[in-house]
Amino acid sequence: MAEFMDLEAQDGVRMAWNVVPGTKQEGSNCVVPISAIYTPIKHFPNLPVLPYAPLRCRTCRSILNPFSIVDFAAKIWICPFCFQRNHFPPHYASISDDNLPAELFPQYTTIEYESPGEKSSLPPVFMFLVDTCIIEEEMSYLKSALSQAIDLLPDNSLVGLITFGTLVHVHELGFGQIPKTYVFKGSKDISKDQLLDQLNFFLNKPKPTTGVIAGARDGLSSDTIARFLLPASDCEFALNSVLEELQKDPWPIPPDQRATRCTGTALSIAANLLGACVPGSGARIMAFVGGPSTDGPAAIVSKNLSEPIRSHKDLDKDSAPHYHKAVKFYDALSKQLVHQGHVLDLFACALDQVGVAELKVAVEKSGGLVVLTESFGHSVFKDSLRRVFHSEDLDLGLCSNGIFEINCSKDIKVQGIIGPCASLEKKGPLCSDTVVGQGNTSAWKMCGLDKATTLCLIFEIVKKDIPDATIQSTSNQFYFQFLTYYQHNSGQMRLRVTTLSRRWVAGPGSIQASSAVLLYEVIYNISRKGKKVERKDLEMDHYNSYKMRMLVLHERCEYGCDSEVQILSDLIAGFDQEAAAVVMARLVSFKMEIEAEFDPIRWLDKALIHICSRFGDYQKDSPSSFSLSPRFSIFPQFIFHLRRSQFVQVFNNSPDETAYFRMILNRENVTNSVVMIQPSLISYSFHSGPEPALLDVAAIAADRILLLDSYFTVVIFHGATIAQWRKAGYHNQPEHQAFAQLLQAPRDDADAIMKERFPVPRLVICDQHGSQARFLLAKLNPSATYNSDARIPGGDIIFTDDVSFEVFLDHLQRLAVQ
Repeated sequence: MAEFMDLEAQDGVRMAWNVVPGTKQEGSNCVVPISAIYTPIKHFPNLPVLPYAPLRCRTCRSILNPFSIVDFAAKIWICPFCFQRNHFPPHYASISDDNLPAELFPQYTTIEYESPGEKSSLPPVFMFLVDTCIIEEEMSYLKSALSQAIDLLPDNSLVGLITFGTLVHVHELGFGQIPKTYVFKGSKDISKDQLLDQLNFFLNKPKPTTGVIAGARDGLSSDTIARFLLPASDCEFALNSVLEELQKDPWPIPPDQRATRCTGTALSIAANLLGACVPGSGARIMAFVGGPSTDGPAAIVSKNLSEPIRSHKDLDKDSAPHYHKAVKFYDALSKQLVHQGHVLDLFACALDQVGVAELKVAVEKSGGLVVLTESFGHSVFKDSLRRVFHSEDLDLGLCSNGIFEINCSKDIKVQGIIGPCASLEKKGPLCSDTVVGQGNTSAWKMCGLDKATTLCLIFEIVKKDIPDATIQSTSNQFYFQFLTYYQHNSGQMRLRVTTLSRRWVAGPGSIQASSAVLLYEVIYNISRKGKKVERKDLEMDHYNSYKMRMLVLHERCEYGCDSEVQILSDLIAGFDQEAAAVVMARLVSFKMEIEAEFDPIRWLDKALIHICSRFGDYQKDSPSSFSLSPRFSIFPQFIFHLRRSQFVQVFNNSPDETAYFRMILNRENVTNSVVMIQPSLISYSFHSGPEPALLDVAAIAADRILLLDSYFTVVIFHGATIAQWRKAGYHNQPEHQAFAQLLQAPRDDADAIMKERFPVPRLVICDQHGSQARFLLAKLNPSATYNSDARIPGGDIIFTDDVSFEVFLDHLQRLAVQ
């Protein structure tokens, strides 16, 4: 797996299949789709930024890259996607074999362009949307957090403030003499024209009779815009004054009713205001919500407390009366935000549900951030909000106005993307008829993105026939090019280009495809040494690895192996089981949301059985003979934990929590997503240093400390003896310094994990047999339950009827060999 991580470190891409099936039928037999998990603006310390415009193919518009064939004498380059011959422009006249432009260097398969003239004139824009229907204690926590956030804002950023409860209050921060607000009825949806009229946008200037009112260039004066959006340095005093005087919503709440909260109306007003003032600016609406919406067009529950908030059971039975109307409203809002280029960030802090499940579509399509916790006073909220505005090494690298495009070789099509983006509906020959996620397009809008934002691209092989082995040597290579055009946080517009090459297994008799993984390693190792890699050198390296494969295949043929075995061997060599597990997790989450009567457990089990049956080594009807290649050996374990994860098992989670977990899964990279699926466990004891432990109940011991990282929660678990010693205060005594160090080691490691992560995870410190030990026990393999005969002294058991991994594997082997 190390070679796949090396490729990710170079290009920010992980693919489930690094050797691609050569036909549509072969692709469907592989079960896990041909897919790529790509981080568009991943931070690379040595990434070259070229200060000129890229050179594009005149036919397919792909960009010059290291895989292009160059004729230095004729000053022509051949596009690897459409084979069009393109002439180099005059300023490339001096290029030669020894004088290559950076975009042709083999090690620069990912490169960035920055045109000096293309810089946004608009600074960052933040519209704070604050819920006032919360108790006084929560209000004080929220005001304190917002005051700290305002201090961290860049001085040139524009800031606006809207508060909402029963009514929506738009604060005119530019009116410095006294606080001034415009009040709107929460139960009524306000159109953009009505909003501009009521905010007196055309008091001193006539309203344009035609065209779209959009910013200072189209119908609005900068003075009018400055009434509601001011530079942070100019309005800091006014903003802090408003926050200090901010009170809980004054409207009385009957004892049998919920607070009247108009979240949908407030968001609509914020979107309309920003759409009129700063369209295309990458502005962020930062919504701080403390309870469910009960009024207006996007209410998720009625005011009567006798009506419970929708549960998963209600959604399955289609008995949630407000759900579909609210989702429809937020879907329309998401389209408006995408059209305007604006982002919706959601900070939901309440013991009750607030409507994250309904808001998911607007947050995800606009590329917004989401944080869910039970209080504005919780460290998860406070630390996460601080991280948004952090400007040092651990900043999020927030960027905006992204457009993501794909170019592919002709034998592959794009089914769609699962992740934080919205379709631009750019239809063309690359679009597959089968749509997954945001599909039927080859271009997507990413209003908000950061250096961790990750997309899952699903592809489809369209080649139906198997080419003749004698003529396939020049046609068994795929090319992908990912283009991300975005506004850097410096304001500069940039274009990042990643170009990849993968080979397919082209059919019976094909040997060349089997050298693909070795070829990637050769290219990568040579380029890391900083050498210029000539095409003839690559061919020689390819030839050497080709000879190695020939020897292996010759041995296979002696033992009677056929071409099918060769193909399977090649596919196995290029299988990335971590990336495949993450793709399956995103797919099953997506299917659970859009397909009625979908059974995720059955779907995952059938997929795993099919994969093991196809790629396992066994004798028919002999489970004891079953074995998997090391490339596949951990995949069943990932699926076992995925079946038990919060993405699939919605019992005991609210729809809001499930939506939150899936939103984070859909935007994180492979490493973080694997931790969500199968948490990591580290053991600390006097007998040895920190070491990885099996995610099993057998890892629990009385004299051991365990550190569990499940991404959303970090758990420090003290064994019974360790807990007794800690309560006795032994760690405070000089003669027991070793014990104090043992207690501190997992705390330091937990702090390091939390420091680098967004949203900041919840820290749970618990003891064996304590109530919060459930955070650990729920994630462990239940190899010892209340039904088990033998118990480990000092260990623990799990009260569950779930099968253990051993039983799961036993059943899998029996079904796979049938």
